[in-house]
Amino acid sequence: MDPFDAGAGGLLKQPKSVWATAGASVVAFMGIGLVDPILPSIASGLNASASQVSLLFTSYFLITAIAMLVTGFVSSRVGGKKTLLLGLALVVAFAGLSGTSGSVGELVGFRAGWGLGNALFVSTALAVIVGAAAGGSAAAILLYESALGLGMACGPLLGALLGDASWRYPFFGTAFLMAVGFLCIAVFLREQPKPARKTSLLDPVKALGHGGLASAAVSAFFYNYTFFTVLAFTPFVLNMSPYRSGAVFFAWGVLLAVFSVIVAPRLQKRFGSLKVLGGSLVLLAADVLVLGYGDHATAVVCTILSGAFIGVNNTVYTELALGVSDAPRPVASAGYNFVRWFAAAAAPFFAPKIEEWTDLHIPFVVAAVTAVLGAVVVAVRRKALTLPQALDSARAGGTPTAEELEPRHATEDSVTVFAN
Repeated sequence: MDPFDAGAGGLLKQPKSVWATAGASVVAFMGIGLVDPILPSIASGLNASASQVSLLFTSYFLITAIAMLVTGFVSSRVGGKKTLLLGLALVVAFAGLSGTSGSVGELVGFRAGWGLGNALFVSTALAVIVGAAAGGSAAAILLYESALGLGMACGPLLGALLGDASWRYPFFGTAFLMAVGFLCIAVFLREQPKPARKTSLLDPVKALGHGGLASAAVSAFFYNYTFFTVLAFTPFVLNMSPYRSGAVFFAWGVLLAVFSVIVAPRLQKRFGSLKVLGGSLVLLAADVLVLGYGDHATAVVCTILSGAFIGVNNTVYTELALGVSDAPRPVASAGYNFVRWFAAAAAPFFAPKIEEWTDLHIPFVVAAVTAVLGAVVVAVRRKALTLPQALDSARAGGTPTAEELEPRHATEDSVTVFAN
C-alpha cells in the first residue's frame, strides 16, 4: 500500500492520537537545533566563551546517551503513554528553567535535564505512533521520519525568530509548545500495551556483544562526532546574526529531511546500503574539510550541503541498527544509541577546545578524519554488516532467504530504533 494514499490507513488518514504524538515529536526534534542560531548571543549575554556555551550540547547529549539505558527500563514498566508524558513534563520544566538562567553553568545544567526528558520522549514516540496508527507501520514510520526532518529544519528557524529579541525567548517558546503537546497526548492518546518482557538496565550493553551491532555503533560514533561538529561548532565560525544563521540551518535541515526520507531509500535500492553509507561518509568528510578552509561564502554553502549527506547517513545507520542484530529491537536500539550519542556529547566540547589549542581549521580536519574512520569501519566490517544488503536485495526485487528477512518481521519491537 502507498503510504501517501489519502484513503483509510494512508499517511493523512490517521487518528488524533497519532497526530498529537507526531506534532510533539516535531517540537522535540526542534529542541536539538534550537540553540544553533543563538549560540553567539548566549555567549554574549552570559559572558561565556565558545567552549563554555558548546557545553549546552555536551550536557544534553551526555545525559541522552546515559538515558538510553533507562528508557526501555521505564517504558516496559509504566507503559508508552506515561513515558511520553514524563518526558514531556521534564522538557517543559527544564526548557522553561533554561530561559531563566543567570549563568552558563545553570543553563548547561538545565539542558542536561532537558536531555533526559527528550530521551524518554523520542525513544518511545515512534513505537507509540505505530501502535496507534491506522494501516500498518509504513505510513507511521514515514510520518515520524517527516516529523524528525521538519523538527530539525524548524528548530534553528524558531531559535532565530525568537532569539533575535532575546536568547531567552526560544527556551520559553519550546516550553510552551511542549506543554501543548503534553495536553494533546494526555487527551487523545490511549495507553499502549506494555511489552511482555521487562527490559533490564544492562540488556542494551549486553546486546553490544553482537559484532554487527557493535560495528554499526562504532561507525556511528565516529560519524556523530562529525555531525555535531557541524551542528554545534559551525555557528561560531559563521558568526552571523540569529536570522542569517537560522536561515542557513533551516536550509540545512530541509536538505537533511529530503535526503533522509526521499533520496536515501532510492540510493539504497540502486547501490546497496553499505556502498551508499561509505560513499556518503567520504563525501561528508570532503565537505567538512572544505568548510574549514574555505571563505565565508564557501563555509555557508558547505554547511547547507552537509545536510544532504547527514540525511542519507541517518537513514542508513537506522537500518543497520534495525536489522543487523538478533537482539530485541528496543534493546539493540538502546545499546547502539548509548554508544553513538557519546560522540554527540564529545564533539561540542572538543571542537572549540581544539581551536583554542591550534587554530580555526583543525577542528574541521578532525571532523573529516572521524567521518573517514566511520567509512573505514563499514568497509572493514562488511561481513558483520551483511543483513542490510539482503534487505537491499528485497527492495530491488530479489528474493532474500527467510533467515535474512526474519529479524525485520517483529514490527512492534523493531520500530523503536527509528525513534533514537
